[in-house]
Amino acid sequence: MTDEPAAADGGLGTKEQAVIDEIEDKEIDFLRLQFTDILGTVKNVAVPATQAEKAFTEGIYFDGSSIEGFVRIQESDMRLKPDPDTFAVLPWRDGKSARLICDVIDTSTGEPFEGDPRYVLKDALDRAEEMGYTVNVAPEPEFFLFEEDEDGRATTETADAGGYFDLAPKDLASDVRRDIIYGLEQMGFEIEASHHEVAEGQHEINFEYDDALTTADNVGTFRTVVRAIAAQHDLHATFMPKPIPRINGSGMHTHLSLFEEDGTNAFHDEDDEFNLSGTAHSFLAGILEHAPAITAVTNPTVNSYKRLVPGYEAPVYVAWSDRNRSALIRKPAARIPAASRVEARFPDPSCNPYLAFAALIHAGLDGIDQGLEAPDPIRENIYEFDEEKREEYGIDTLPGNLGEALDALEADEVVQDALGEHIYEKFHEAKSYEYDEFRVDVSQWELDQYLETF
Repeated sequence: MTDEPAAADGGLGTKEQAVIDEIEDKEIDFLRLQFTDILGTVKNVAVPATQAEKAFTEGIYFDGSSIEGFVRIQESDMRLKPDPDTFAVLPWRDGKSARLICDVIDTSTGEPFEGDPRYVLKDALDRAEEMGYTVNVAPEPEFFLFEEDEDGRATTETADAGGYFDLAPKDLASDVRRDIIYGLEQMGFEIEASHHEVAEGQHEINFEYDDALTTADNVGTFRTVVRAIAAQHDLHATFMPKPIPRINGSGMHTHLSLFEEDGTNAFHDEDDEFNLSGTAHSFLAGILEHAPAITAVTNPTVNSYKRLVPGYEAPVYVAWSDRNRSALIRKPAARIPAASRVEARFPDPSCNPYLAFAALIHAGLDGIDQGLEAPDPIRENIYEFDEEKREEYGIDTLPGNLGEALDALEADEVVQDALGEHIYEKFHEAKSYEYDEFRVDVSQWELDQYLETF
């Protein structure tokens, strides 16, 4: 993907000047220059709005050694380059603060920093563009709303007793969702639907698909807005995949499609039984081929694998279907050819969206490069299969824990290449440490189960 250059003399380009004008018109006081670390945490540097022109023309410098997985102390200077397309006024700041999402520049080379997750996704989109495609993505991030205690700390007490698609009075958080939607719309989101999810306290707000980079930016914004507005209602919003045991966890089903240069959906074929083109079949075959390694990126926490267990509507079986939701990938019904897409159902909202989308895209493009053929779809409920029947159908299972997923990533060069050498090494190191910390800990469940028994 190529960015629109600024003016040749190092001054402001058309888009940058438009942002400066909007800052003045809306009397913005502060700018939050945002970027994302390797683990997906949104970081920001706040500057007075009077520094906007300098931010565009010179960038804002910061210490990269303080950011998870960026650089070592002896090579710490990084520069933030704001993307003018991402300017938005923050709705909970009385209209006086705004944000810009930034790319991270390596000051030693003047080139994009290879440890910037946004750069990694741009690299994936460059590969797609070289193959003649643009990529659209639509995620469905779910979240829980919990009560806070008297000290303002999060509990796991839900704010309602609702279930799937329930209305008030069971869905007591409908007013919170409404305010979140208003906030998102003020930041440029086009909201398609919102509803209560299956579990008590669980919610989903769907926003319109967009190109993959804009969508990844939107996921970070979405999580920030949801948390901030929930806090205004004295609630804690969490995107933790499985905060409460033995009920459904939160996923981030991710819809993907490729479009050709003339605007044609490369995934649609009217003559195919499933209305999927050969390109689409190969793309989804690539995701299935690399799914175990992708899982380390799309389901990156120890807690992620508490969601990925049979019986709670989360997909754990490496298969695809045009009908049921027990498979890893689903082909949703499409009203028009432009809506033909595939839905990866295994990602969860704790992931870094830039890295998750990059891994999915590279895997799918690898399927196209290799001309992989998708297996037959599974139209039965795989949750009801026993091990023998799964073997008969050739259905593998996703990694059972973060350690197994990291082992799969270590063996998969395609997904490693999707991340790039720097991020792969730092990501693998951080997540291996996290898993080791989990393995040596003793949980309350173990104490309750064994302390007085043995």
